[in-house]
Amino acid sequence: MSRAETVALIGRYFEAFNASDAEGMLACLHEDVAHDINQGGREIGREKFRWFLGMMNRHYKEELSDIVVMTNESGSRASAEFTVRGTYLSTAEGLPAASKQRYSLPAGIFFEIDDGLISRVTTYYNLADWTAQVAKG
Repeated sequence: MSRAETVALIGRYFEAFNASDAEGMLACLHEDVAHDINQGGREIGREKFRWFLGMMNRHYKEELSDIVVMTNESGSRASAEFTVRGTYLSTAEGLPAASKQRYSLPAGIFFEIDDGLISRVTTYYNLADWTAQVAKG
């Protein structure tokens, strides 16, 4: 896959995210996608990713902006840096109580690309920063 094709694939993934289009996001993923959850474990498979998106949509309403996508020469690896702006809708297990607090924080994702689809999604953001923002109300 070329660099331009990888950038376009990642662009479609983020467009679907911002449109709350889970099926559009899933269409960008390899069947056996590896999903490394921020400060959590690794889940394998598109269906596990589907479950994760459903859980996230119950707890958060988020939009990504200021997205910058970078790739290696072959297009097999990419990363993106962006700003997450969101609302904490309902309390997630192990996290502070939700009362529709708003938050904004920088984040990043690393991607691997195989057979024209995303085969790894590794997400990073500062959980302590997010926690401090929602604790303020």
